[in-house]
Amino acid sequence: MISKRSLLRRSAAATVAVSAALVLAACGNGNDASAGPTAASPSASAPASQGQHNAADVAFAKGMIPHHRQGIEMAGLAPSRAQSAEVKKLAEDTKRAQDSQIKTLSGMLTSWGEQVPAEGSHSAHGMAGMMSPQEMENLKNSSGATFDTAFMKLMIKHHEGAVEMAKTEKAQGVFPDAKIMADAIVTSHSAEIEQMNKLLGRS
Repeated sequence: MISKRSLLRRSAAATVAVSAALVLAACGNGNDASAGPTAASPSASAPASQGQHNAADVAFAKGMIPHHRQGIEMAGLAPSRAQSAEVKKLAEDTKRAQDSQIKTLSGMLTSWGEQVPAEGSHSAHGMAGMMSPQEMENLKNSSGATFDTAFMKLMIKHHEGAVEMAKTEKAQGVFPDAKIMADAIVTSHSAEIEQMNKLLGRS
């Protein structure tokens, strides 16, 4: 009898212990469930916010790439045609900065699953500040002081178009890196426009 009573007591104690453990586990899971989404949401939402973009961002990247390609083409004419050291320096700076930005913008489009504009698409009509084929041909056929004047006048127009596109991105875009680039374009291009106007005697 003693052994049976002892066995019953042990069984009862074990049952209580198991029940208590189950209750504690249930409470613990309940707390985790309520805290889980809150604790996990920052890390889960961070990649989404970092990759968030909209139609304005895509339009900015797809427009600025061919726009910059034409700017680089124009700048590439300066070393063999320009007379002014200032114009040659401007062209060099333009080529370096815009080539870097094209690479960055292409990377953005690729990461978004968008197609990067094909080479040669810089002749697209209606894009702000783009040179016409005739304007490009005339620039290619000029040299010396004539080239310097034509280059700066056309580049001012080209820069103004880029600034307009960048301001649209700043106002309507949401992708942080694209907006940062747009701000940099507005700042640098505005300064270069002012410099070229001074060299042309306009201000």
